[in-house]
Amino acid sequence: MKILITDYDFPDLELEQALYGAAGVEVLVAQCRTEDEVIAASAGCQGLLVQYAPINAKVFAARPEIRIVSRYGAGFDTVNTVDAKAHGVWVSNSPDYGVGEVATHALAMTLSLLRHIAFYDRDVKAGKWHFTSAGKMQRVADMTVGILGLGRIGKRMAHISRNSFKRVIACDPYIIDGDFPAYVERVSKEELFAQADAVSLHVPLTDETRGMMNASVLGLMKHGSVLVNTARGAVVNIDDLLAVLDAGRLDGAALDVLPIEPPAIDSRIVQHPRVLLSPHAAFYSVVAEKELRRKAAQNLVDWSRQGHPSYVVISGK
Repeated sequence: MKILITDYDFPDLELEQALYGAAGVEVLVAQCRTEDEVIAASAGCQGLLVQYAPINAKVFAARPEIRIVSRYGAGFDTVNTVDAKAHGVWVSNSPDYGVGEVATHALAMTLSLLRHIAFYDRDVKAGKWHFTSAGKMQRVADMTVGILGLGRIGKRMAHISRNSFKRVIACDPYIIDGDFPAYVERVSKEELFAQADAVSLHVPLTDETRGMMNASVLGLMKHGSVLVNTARGAVVNIDDLLAVLDAGRLDGAALDVLPIEPPAIDSRIVQHPRVLLSPHAAFYSVVAEKELRRKAAQNLVDWSRQGHPSYVVISGK
């Protein structure tokens, strides 16, 4: 078997190369940014291991020998799954590698906003020293946290939030009532935004969720509430978010993901005084990174040995 690692931003590929070496898999490595670059680099390859490179019908048509694509990450929006299914190509991912890390990061961002930690830090470094410098705060124990999307990470976020907040509410139309933990109140999307003091997003990027956090939805949120996004950057309409922040409707926003990464240093979202940012790092710990890489790489070995990957998104032929 011959595979191409289309692109990566890890310090090295020693883990992957050791795993493939032991399995007798030939590995090519590139840093592809376009479909054309993937096509040029993947001659003779049956599998692709992908981070950010776009994979779609153009790639599958040009390289019909490609039978499986595995993505570094739980999300797989860089791979067009409709095109993959049409061409009979397996698609796989790493769905459960950093659940605790992302949930903990989301809660840390939420509490930082509600307790004004980052804003205090900025004020102190600017020479301001007073407990009211960052504005009024309410007691977190009197607040409601709302979770949009109650999958693996959303459930973990609910679990670790329940001892900090008075209420934990959630909306997920794809989860049955029996899969809602007893300490989570099920509400509609409209009720979630109207009642939550902090909203944490944990949805995948789909046609349904792309840009869903727009002016109309943000306008449902409580005055003085906060928004946290550790899911996918394109879920939030950044211009609309900036507008509600400027209008004072939201007290702040914390974003680990953005529609364009990295953002321009002089962009409004980077420079906004009520926005807390991290560099798509919610997934990260030393252990989680290794687990992510091992599982994504192993999918290709499993396919070659048993005819299917361990983590199936789309079944191929």
